[in-house]
Order: sequence, then C-alpha cells, then structure tokens
Amino acid sequence: MHGEYLVTFCCKLETAYAWHKLLAKNVCVTVTTLRCDLSQFSASLKSYENTQNTSDTNLNKRTKSIYTPLELQFLEMKKQNKDAVLCVECGYKYRFFGEDAEIAAKELNIYCHQDHNFMTASIPSHRLFVHVRRLVAKGYKVGVIKQMETAALKAAGENKSSLFSRKLTALYTKSTLIGEDILFQINLLDDSLDVEDVTTDVPDNYLLCICENGENLKDKKKGDIVIGITAIQPTTGEVIFDSFRDCASRSELESRVLRLQPVEMICPSSLSDRSEKLINSITSMRLRDDRIRIERMENLHFEYSRAFQLITDFYTKEDTVGFLGPQKLSVILSLDKPVICSLAAVITYLKEFNLERMLYNPSNFKQLSSETEYMTINGTTMKNLEIIQNQTDMKTKGSLLWVLDHTKTSFGRRRLKKWVTQPLMKCSEISARLDAVSEILLSESSVFGQIRNLLCKLPDVERGLCSVFHKKCSTQEFFLIVSTLSRLDLEIQALVPVIHSYVKTPLLQNALLEIPELLSPVKYYLKILDEEAAKTGDKTQLFKDLTDFPVIRKKKEEILGVLSKIQLHLLDIRKQIKNPSAEYVTVSGQEFMVEVKNSHKSSVPSDWVMVSSTKAVSRFHSPFIIENYRHLNQLREQLVLDCSAEWLRFLDRFSEHYHTVSKAVGHLATVDCLFSLAQVAKQGDYCRPTVQDNQQEIIIKNGRHPVIDALLGEQDQYVPNSTNLSGDGERVMIITGPNMGGKSSYIKQVALITVMAQIGSYVPAEEATVGIVDGIFTRMGAADNIYRGRSTFMEELTDTAEIIRKATSRSLVILDELGRGTSTHDGIAIAYATLEHFIRDVESLTLFVTHYPSVCELEKVYPDKVGNYHMAFLVNEGERFDDEESPEFITFLYQITKGVSARSYGLNVAKLADIPEEILKKAAHKSKELEGILNMKRSERLRGRASSNILLPFKEETKTKLAKILRK
Repeated sequence: MHGEYLVTFCCKLETAYAWHKLLAKNVCVTVTTLRCDLSQFSASLKSYENTQNTSDTNLNKRTKSIYTPLELQFLEMKKQNKDAVLCVECGYKYRFFGEDAEIAAKELNIYCHQDHNFMTASIPSHRLFVHVRRLVAKGYKVGVIKQMETAALKAAGENKSSLFSRKLTALYTKSTLIGEDILFQINLLDDSLDVEDVTTDVPDNYLLCICENGENLKDKKKGDIVIGITAIQPTTGEVIFDSFRDCASRSELESRVLRLQPVEMICPSSLSDRSEKLINSITSMRLRDDRIRIERMENLHFEYSRAFQLITDFYTKEDTVGFLGPQKLSVILSLDKPVICSLAAVITYLKEFNLERMLYNPSNFKQLSSETEYMTINGTTMKNLEIIQNQTDMKTKGSLLWVLDHTKTSFGRRRLKKWVTQPLMKCSEISARLDAVSEILLSESSVFGQIRNLLCKLPDVERGLCSVFHKKCSTQEFFLIVSTLSRLDLEIQALVPVIHSYVKTPLLQNALLEIPELLSPVKYYLKILDEEAAKTGDKTQLFKDLTDFPVIRKKKEEILGVLSKIQLHLLDIRKQIKNPSAEYVTVSGQEFMVEVKNSHKSSVPSDWVMVSSTKAVSRFHSPFIIENYRHLNQLREQLVLDCSAEWLRFLDRFSEHYHTVSKAVGHLATVDCLFSLAQVAKQGDYCRPTVQDNQQEIIIKNGRHPVIDALLGEQDQYVPNSTNLSGDGERVMIITGPNMGGKSSYIKQVALITVMAQIGSYVPAEEATVGIVDGIFTRMGAADNIYRGRSTFMEELTDTAEIIRKATSRSLVILDELGRGTSTHDGIAIAYATLEHFIRDVESLTLFVTHYPSVCELEKVYPDKVGNYHMAFLVNEGERFDDEESPEFITFLYQITKGVSARSYGLNVAKLADIPEEILKKAAHKSKELEGILNMKRSERLRGRASSNILLPFKEETKTKLAKILRK
C-alpha cells in the first residue's frame, strides 16, 4: 500500500497544471455541485485502449499525465465490465472511479472529488452491502472488486513492492442480489443498520427472458408470433418456462409479465415493435426504484443452433452429473424451440454472476400456463379485479392478495401469491385444500395452535438455502438457517404422535409428517459448527472437529509450532535482559513485545528493534521474534484462505441435500398458506363453497365483495347481493342502473368469489356453489395507452376481441360498458352484437353492464338465457324554479334487482362532483328534451321492426366493423 501512496503523491505534482483551468473557473466543489465532464471517463478509457498497441501504456494522451498503477488496474477491469458500476477495495474502504464515482455521488449522496486522472468517491467497507443494494435498486449493475492478497503474504512474496492484485469477485443486479456481502443477517450483524437497509421481507425477484419466433406459424395473422419465456428466481431457485402464441396486442405476454412481476428482463437486441411497445408501457407505469431493469443481449445468443449446443454442453459437464442424468437432458431438449433459446440466454447471463448452478436440475422447472391445471387469468383481468395489487397506488393493500394474506413466513407469502394468481381446475385438489382449512377452523385441538406458533418469526429459509446452494452465504446466515431448521425438526418430531391422532386431512397430515424426515440431514451440519465462531464469522474456529478438514488441521499445527518456539524464546529473553519475570505484551495489535523500563534500556541487546515507547517504558522485538512473528502472520493469513476454501467445500457437501431440505420448506409454505386461509375463514359470515366439476353454474347467496368488505371493517356494512347463473337456465345478466350505483363492485364481487372458491378458500357469502371455471375474462374501465399507440376505444375493442377468441362455455365473461368509447349508434351496435355472440355461440356465463336500453331487449330474444337486472335506488324529484328543472337526487340502495333501469342518472353524479348549479339546471332541461326525442324514435322503430332486425337502423359501415372484430 505504501507504494501506491508514493505514486499517488508524485502524480499529484505532475497533474497539477492539468487541472489549473478547472480551479480557475471558481468551481464549487460540493457533493451536489461537483460534476466533471461526463465524457471524461469514456475518453480516458478510450485513450487507454488506444495505448495498448504502444509501449507507453501508462500515459493519458488526453491530459498528458501519467496513470497511477491503481488507475491502470481499474481501467483494465472496467474495459471488461463497461456496463457495471465498479466498487474497488482499497484497504479499509471501497472506491469508485470516473463516471462510476459520479453515479455513486449522485445516488448515494456521498462526496466526489478529483484525484489524479479521475473523479473518485469512497465508502467504508463495512457499509458495502447497504450501498450495493441502493445502487442495484436504482437499476445499476454493480461489480465488487476485492484485493486478492493480504499484507503478510504479499510481503513474503516475490512482488512485495508491486500493486495488490485485485479481482472482480461479484456482480449484482436486481434479480441476482445474492451473496454474503449484501444479504441481510438477521440479529447477527451491526445493530446500527437502518430498517430500510436490512429487511427480511424481500419481494419476488424474477429474472425473465423473452425470445420470439415468428416462423412456422399456421394461420399466421399480422402481428402474431410465438414467444418463449424462461423465468428464474435466483434467490429461491424456482424456474418457470412457457411457450405460447400471441396476437398483435401481446396480451398473452402482458399476462405473464404481470403475473411474474419480474425485476429484470433479458431481451434480444431487437424485438418486434409490438413487444417493445408493451415492455415500454409496463416499465413506464412504475417508479424508478420499482422499474424493471432491461438487459439487452445480442441476437446471436437466441439462435436455436447455438442455444441447442450450449444447453447440451451445459447439462453434460462433469459437475452436473449429480444433478442431471442423460435421460433428463432429453427432457430439457424436448422443450419448445423459443423456450430453449430463452433458457440458453439465461444460462449465458447467469454465468456472469456464478449463479447458473440453479438451472442444473430440471425438477425445478415448472410450466407457467397449464389450461388443465389452472384457471386462466390474463393480465387485463388481474389488473381489473385487483388480484395482487390495487390500481390506485399499485400497492398490495386493497387487493385480493391483501385480504387473504395472513401468512407468517416470507416463503409462505410467496406460495400464497402463486395460489391467488393460479386458481385450481381440479375439483379434488380444491376439495383437499378446503378440507384442510375446515379442519384448522373447526378443530378444538391445541396442536394447530402449536403448529401455527412454529411458523412465527422464522427467517426466510427458502432464500437462505438458495444462497447456500450458490455458495454465497456467510457463516452467520448458514448457522441461522440450519439452527432454525434443526429446531423445527425437533419441535415437529415432538408433535408427531399428536399429529397422527388429531390431524386427519391428508394434505395437512402428509405435509407435517414428511418434514422431520426431510430435515434429518441438517442436524449433522449443525453439530460440526462452533456457534460462537459462526455468529462472529470466524472461519478459522468454525469447525469443532477437524477430522474431515486435514488442511486446516495441518495449518493449525504449524501455527502451534511457531507459537511454541516463540514461547520458549521467552526464557532466552529473560536471561538477556536479566528479568526472570518478563512476559510478552500486546499493544495496539502488536504481539510478543518485550516491555523494558526506560531506566533499564541499557540491558537491551543492540540488535533488538524498538516497536513503541512511552515516557516510562519501551517495547522491543528481538531478531528471533521478528522472523518468527512474520512467519506466524503468514501462516495465520494462509489459514484464513484455507478455511475459506474449506468453507466452500463444506457448503458443497450441504448442497447435496438442497432439494430434500427445500421440499421440507415447501411443505412449511403450504401449511402456512392453509393457516392463512383458515384465518380468513374465521371472519364473520364466510362460508365454505361447494365446488362442482362438469357443472356450469355460479350460485351465490348474499355474497359480498371481499376487499370492500375488509376495507369497511366494522365502520359500515357492505350490502350483500345474490347471484344465480346456470348453464341450464339464466346464464347472462344484463345489468343497468345509475352511475355509482354499485354495478362494477357487484360484477367484481362475483368474479373474486369464484377465484377464492377455486383457490380453496372460504368466501364472503351465506352460501356459494361454483362450477369449475376455466377462465375469467374482463373488459372494464376506459383509458388510452399512449405508449402502445391505442385510443380508449381501441383498447376496448382489443380487449373484447381477445375475450371473443379465448372464452369458452366454461368461462366467466365480464363486460363493463362496452361501446362507450365511440358514437352512440356504433356503441349500441357493438355492445348488442358482442353480447349476442356470447349468448348464442360461446354460451359462457356472462355479466354485462350497460347504459344502452336497446341491449336489454336481448332478454326478449333469449328469455330462457338472459335476465335484465339493475342496481336499486330511490329518486327524489328535483325542485322547479321559474320553469327550470334541477337534477333529481338519488339514494343508492346497492341491491341487485330484477328489471331494467330506465335511466342512468348521470346528472346526480355531476351534482356530487360539485358541478355549478347553473350548468346542472341547463343539463337537466336538455336531458328531458333529448329523452323525449329518443323515446319517440324508439316507439316508431319498434312498431315497424322485429327485434331480430335491431341492427338495421345502424350504418352498414358499422356492421362491417363488427364482422371484422368477430372474425378475429
């Protein structure tokens, strides 16, 4: 290090003139105002690259100054990692250089200043993980460069006067935030850390890769494409893949992105325009810290031939034999081509971070969409029903997940989120969950309370296990994980007899009884560790029994030998200084010093070296001590390196049980979810739904909207409503009524109760019977999409066309005010024709909200299949002043009632919104006038035309448009 400081001092003299002009401009050097030219670092890097063909590699051609050895070392590493912000270890701190320093100063609010050729900033080494997390949250890729030599070992080497060797040891992005440098350590680290800096409730961090394949499409339409995706959570090891055909709207891709909510996406350097627009649209809706990070890779990484070879090589390497057999390689290669291409890109990307091991085992791979296993809930429906986040501030509160989430663990919360976004399709699986929830709810045994207590205050062992598997965990985290699992093993084992006696449902009993067997290997690894050393991170004292660690044992024996020599040398020292009671002293980290009173310094041999002194005493090292103390420090530092290497091998041994232990954690997550649903069921007026296979019906008695009901709490009572939809009878409800009367809440209520039933949850109703629904499709709300170049009406029709293509007779279709984005005639025509299509052709269960009275006439055309309903209300007539009418005042009853509402009473909403009274009076007068004209025209039309010719008054152009929509 002294060599670095000397070179630094000399270079300051040589570069003083280079910055004379900068200082002459009275630049204020502060944290917020000091910003050098952003092109400086790029220019420096370019000038450095240009010198690689010359002999003078340490010359900065732009400033004519000399690069320091440290700067040259940094430039070489930056050349290889141009897209990363690099933190360089320099003694007790980490430094940033050039543009990286400016980024760090801006994002971390730290000081940035000029030093030689670059701007520089620094952070304390013990705060590294805090600042790495903050930079990663802003969307940066962050690299950590560490010193690979210790002072003692370097002094003993041949290049003791050269620069410390350094190496890039870790890279981090939003999805790859794994490692002992940056992971949280619960109750085992510095208590001064801020709560927001260290948290156990880390959200899902999916890395999603997209690959497009527009070839070999049968019946290909403009914009249609086949898309393959691979998504991985590096922190939990979950791998998800899917392949699907998508239309021009990219609704299928949007659905998967919204369901997975990735924090990072890998995309080819060139995607189709429609896919690019979708990605831009999704990312633009988020705040910066919550925005998806986009990583671009060259198109060649997505070529099938290259991907096929890469995957074959990857899964046939020697170090994957323990995870993958030849028969399983065929499973990987049997995936669809776009999936193979996306998987290859993920492997390539994760190799940068040394995280590719999680992809070795195909048992971790799960297909995202399965029409036979899970209900279809596309992205639009997920947003409209607010299943995992509300549409106001995009937070969890106010969503269905918020209502159902009473989990105690982080891994249980992640499992519940999957349940909510993937309702089941198999009646037997739904019944198994409902049986377990019912048993927890109704049982009087204390065993369920004991099991629930076991889940409280558990660390995130699922993420911890994955960190162990990647060999990126600290001793503190490992000890926390294995001690927690060992405790769970013992406590559940103690409950096994009670579980056999009182837990009867197979889902719950099997999960609980399998856990002890699956966790049995954990105890062995816990016994090996010294608790105190594990908690303090001292790897040299970590292992109690060194029988399995001969390298460490040998090194410790060598250290003991040197210590013994030094101790024996004390006898010679006592003779030389004629002090039989002399002992070694340690001051400020300096060991084996001989302390002599200044009055007796004459007795000290001349070849002894004075280390320190005070007014009273002086401290010395003898030549023997100097030599052996240096050797001792070398052995100690080599011991640290050997212990670190043995620690990684120890983690490798534990990783052999990774999949077994992970299965146990999966059982714990399932148990946590079941207890969460039981907690939901304990709320007032919830019932167990009856779920039936091969039945097309949704029958709900006095149901309530689960989210609104929870938000109201005890302050106000939600008005319950019933629903009776059946494939054998009335399967379509046309709902009218005044604005703000509760129509949208009612139709969402029906959909959410259906979702809850197929999750396996109790529902907010007195009674509920649900036939298995294969999908819920919604068209609600009105807003344009600037990023995707769509008007409000285009958004309406695109969503509707999507539903027309995908809905089946077993689907629940919800259309809210279709056709309102265009003229009245065209809107009525589209609404009427679309609804008739679902009644006559699709035969799905349908809720149709409209303000068009003409659409309600379909009840006469299909009297056995369609029913007209409205949200009940009371009308208080407005007052009259000087022949001017004021709007009526409406009292909402929020009760679904048979029949058609004659009017929508929009002026009542205008009054509630405080529109000026003069405007309201004019509007009321105009409304009466227009209503009279329309009633007259309607009477004339109905007298001369049959209901089947209802579309004849509309323009031929409109019917042509409708035909095109329905053909899609």
